[in-house]
Amino acid sequence: MKKLILAAITLTSAASVFAQGTVTFNNRVANVATTHVYSGPAARSGNSAADVPAGSTVYTGYTLIGTVGGMAASSTFAQLLGAPGSNAAESSLLPSSSPATTFRTGAAAGNVFATTSTFANIPADAAFGSFELAVWDNSSGLYPTWAQASVAYASGLIVAGRSAEFTIASIGGGNNSPPNIVSPNPGEGLQSFAIGVPEPTSFALAGLGAAALLIFRRRK
Repeated sequence: MKKLILAAITLTSAASVFAQGTVTFNNRVANVATTHVYSGPAARSGNSAADVPAGSTVYTGYTLIGTVGGMAASSTFAQLLGAPGSNAAESSLLPSSSPATTFRTGAAAGNVFATTSTFANIPADAAFGSFELAVWDNSSGLYPTWAQASVAYASGLIVAGRSAEFTIASIGGGNNSPPNIVSPNPGEGLQSFAIGVPEPTSFALAGLGAAALLIFRRRK
């Protein structure tokens, strides 16, 4: 009996060491708040009059992801990045261990398919966590994670962007339920944002430059 009790204590202790923080990855939460993600001529951040809570940022000339003429809902990926604590350094934010999600269409364009994101680097039930939302074009199918997409984005191969950083309290775990990433309080939680889509010519030139650089490196 003593051996069984000791084994149970050991397993419980091991589980607590590997306990991971969770958040509800959804930017359209009924009766709470709704924000949107756009694509357009330049990066932009802030809630608009169409959001809940409403803001003053204007997205004229921008397109909600998932609408006709904009970035396709099924091939535009989204993944949360996070770190423990409030106002953490952006360089410390790491992708969640959960798979990326995609976007919805119709009246829910600009909103992601809801899921729960788990973070290996944020303890379960942490008092605070810092987060950003990364969004990128995966129409090629080559970049299913932000770790892969961020490299392609830095090389000018794909369109991508990140939200402004935000802090969430009472991270999910054994005691707390996964908190929402949006908030009914103005200025809190994930705010609406847009990722800049360069002109086709400049984007093509960037891609050619990246390809030439790769070829040059291989020849050295």
